[in-house]
Amino acid sequence: MFTALRKGFGLTFKTMFRPMVTTEYPDKKREVQPRFHGRHVLNRHPDGLEKCVGCELCAWACPADAIYVEGADNTPEARYSPSERYGIVYQINYLRCIFCGLCIEACPTRALTMSHEYELSADTREELIFTKQQLLAPLPDGASPPPHTDAEVAARNLAYYAGHAAQDPLAHYAPAAGSDDLGPHPEEQGDPATVRLAGGGTEPPSHPKEG
Repeated sequence: MFTALRKGFGLTFKTMFRPMVTTEYPDKKREVQPRFHGRHVLNRHPDGLEKCVGCELCAWACPADAIYVEGADNTPEARYSPSERYGIVYQINYLRCIFCGLCIEACPTRALTMSHEYELSADTREELIFTKQQLLAPLPDGASPPPHTDAEVAARNLAYYAGHAAQDPLAHYAPAAGSDDLGPHPEEQGDPATVRLAGGGTEPPSHPKEG
């Protein structure tokens, strides 16, 4: 019996000096691992423009159908992203999200990343459908909120994307060599959906009707 008591008190004594495993959440929050997948963030460029180009690849990649995106065209007077389009509607349903990260892997502009925030609880279902304004990152210091004009964006001379296609949507604002002419606006170049085809037409040739 004395041996059993000695083992019991010995185990208790050793446990008293072991590091604690549990934490008093929510008073104390545990540090997460560097690659932890938490709440999403829609990132911005240093001048405040949005990185999301409304391509919807994140929504297509989502296996839980938790993301809803609607894209819209930027205009010379109201530009929200450096690309041709931007996400006018962006929603993530955290009742469906499984935090797999496939959406951020599909994003071509690194607009979507996942933070370490894991406190996602609410009293209603609607509160767990996060909107674009809730997901957007804060404005960088000195940046102004979109929309910006094409002239303002071109004056910054920022390279938003790497490679030859950088700032291609703003190519019409690049002056020709030795000239101050900013060139024609996109609307003066015609709708790319109705560009002239070989032979002078603007639509593909129609097939002859049968019979």
